[in-house]
Amino acid sequence: MRLPKIEKITRDTTISHFFLMFGYKLFSLYFPLFLVARGFSLPEVGYTYLLIYLPIALFAPFVGFLNHKINPVILASFGILGYAIYALGMILIRNLALFYFWQMLLGISAALFFVSARAILISSPLENYDRAFGWFYTAPFYAEALAPCIGALFIWKFNFAGVFILSLILQLFTAIFCYSQLNRQKIRPLNKFFNFQKFQQNYQKVLPRIKGRDVLPSILISFSVLLLAGFYFAFFVLFLKDSLSWSQNLILVFVSVFSAIFLPISLFLIDRLSKFKSEKNIFQGGLIAGAFSTLFGAAIPVLNFFNILIINLGKSAGALMANAGRSGLISQKLKENPEEAGAIDTIFSPLGIALGALISGLLIGFLGYQLLFILGGVFVVIVGLLCKNLPNSKN
Repeated sequence: MRLPKIEKITRDTTISHFFLMFGYKLFSLYFPLFLVARGFSLPEVGYTYLLIYLPIALFAPFVGFLNHKINPVILASFGILGYAIYALGMILIRNLALFYFWQMLLGISAALFFVSARAILISSPLENYDRAFGWFYTAPFYAEALAPCIGALFIWKFNFAGVFILSLILQLFTAIFCYSQLNRQKIRPLNKFFNFQKFQQNYQKVLPRIKGRDVLPSILISFSVLLLAGFYFAFFVLFLKDSLSWSQNLILVFVSVFSAIFLPISLFLIDRLSKFKSEKNIFQGGLIAGAFSTLFGAAIPVLNFFNILIINLGKSAGALMANAGRSGLISQKLKENPEEAGAIDTIFSPLGIALGALISGLLIGFLGYQLLFILGGVFVVIVGLLCKNLPNSKN
């Protein structure tokens, strides 16, 4: 199979993203289990994800401001170092307040990396932004093919302290790689005279473009997919454990098989993304993600390893199309303001996941897993169909 084209800047940014996610996914799959084992209720699991993802959205505009005055490669590298400090902090937890502090620190670190990485890509002369962000967004799937296996081995052998130490070491290596590789690229020139007045003026200029009827419907569809992702981030693994009585080993096998199969699918999708407009990628991706989530919830009484695998491949494919399409659309509309574009695009992802985790945490107690996944999928499909029929929508 011929690999889709990838520019050097996209390659290095994606590799940095891959290693960052590899270090994080050593333990992130088991994080809900980690929380439940320490006495967290299901709603509290949702609130914990809110504490991680909400600071990303809140801190993103400030990172966009910093990108005007500080090399975004330096900021991205500092963000990766923040992941390393987080891993160390999780080893040194002494009380609940400190635990919550580390979650917020992780969110701020993620903002530093993702806003800066997006700004680097958007400011680069890329041939196709949907394809470039398709590569960028597949990095976590590549990491999932192996990282959870290694993480499980370290958790079994050394408990969670062992996997956090391994993550710490890997993130230190990733920060060095990110800085050494991306610092060679021609990054957009800095503006030492940039101030908060210009910062405000830039947002007054770019926000109307996002709120235009040719952009907003697609953004709303993508955001609904992110809300749905928040449901699954918080509760998919717990569903496998509680409702289907899957062991940790079986969950591990599932994740590894899923990621290995998704790799060739992602390559096909990356190539496909470059052939259609961003609006079409978002609309079709939203419908696919919503439909497969609805199918997943409806099929719960007859679910087994194989059909869960197929359904989740479909849902993840749809989410990849919608996310890459959103980033591609924002990149095209805000090309002249890559720092603000990177911040705005970064706000959508964590805010959607944070709100999705919060909403699902509030609803899970009386809806249960089945209705939660069904209603989440139906919501995405309805949003997609309504937005497609809005006047001036180009979906």
